[in-house]
Amino acid sequence: MEWKGRRQSSNVEDARGRRSTAGMGGGRGIGMGLLSLIGRKFGIKGILIAIVAGVVLWKLGIVDPNMLLGGSAPTSSSSSPVNASPEEQELYTFIATVLGGTEEVWTEEFSRIGKTYKLPEMQVYTGATRTACGQGSASMGPFYCPGDEKIYIDLSFYDELARTFNAPGDFAQAYVIAHEVGHHVQHLLGTTNKVNAARGTSKQNEMSVRLELQADFYAGMWAKQSMEYFKIDREDIMEAMGAANAIGDDAIQKKSQGRVVPHTFTHGTSDQRMRWFKKGLESGRIEDGDTFSMPYSQL
Repeated sequence: MEWKGRRQSSNVEDARGRRSTAGMGGGRGIGMGLLSLIGRKFGIKGILIAIVAGVVLWKLGIVDPNMLLGGSAPTSSSSSPVNASPEEQELYTFIATVLGGTEEVWTEEFSRIGKTYKLPEMQVYTGATRTACGQGSASMGPFYCPGDEKIYIDLSFYDELARTFNAPGDFAQAYVIAHEVGHHVQHLLGTTNKVNAARGTSKQNEMSVRLELQADFYAGMWAKQSMEYFKIDREDIMEAMGAANAIGDDAIQKKSQGRVVPHTFTHGTSDQRMRWFKKGLESGRIEDGDTFSMPYSQL
């Protein structure tokens, strides 16, 4: 894979030196604390006056309604310089370049089907981070949050991918990013909402597997359309297939607990993940990635 010198995405946020802290009151919200103080000093009449004043300020856009309703105060963050090794900085440049490549492919593909592609953002963080989907941590691996349309990644995941899952290589790393971008595509197309509707039902895990396999298809589709741009060769494809194989539900369960429990799968088996990535690679067309119409047993 030849990636050096290619365009980097400008939609990458470097949050590696940032430490996020919650607002006052441990999540109770400063509004409730203030009302409690007013009540102790001025009684119920003082509280009513404060509420009316707060609503007026809310309507004028001067205060955050979350604070008035007792939600969490805005988070604050502090940053310190990133003391990254040359290897880590190169990896940072690499993922920004891969994201730039996905922007090219998906902008063109959305245009082909008569839609407009909204570029996702990517945040690179260390340890933990706050997202619109809740607290994110390195232990979760890379993930996409539809609430803020961001991909989140702690670069230490790639060490784990190579050491723990025995899936090294730059194209294995690229596959992971392309898969998460695939989730962004699903969000834009409304697929994610359909899957969310199945939460709490007997179909929840099945729908999750269909969603993940489609994201693998989209990753393969991106690889197909990036062959010339990144000079992708057979060895690169084998790296991606190795990563897909390593992170199948059955492979992870067998490695972590010594047994496989199919009804708990949420991402698909190793064979399924490799098969759908390969389908995307062979097709290169979004229309061929429908994982929702066929019987579950045929995935």
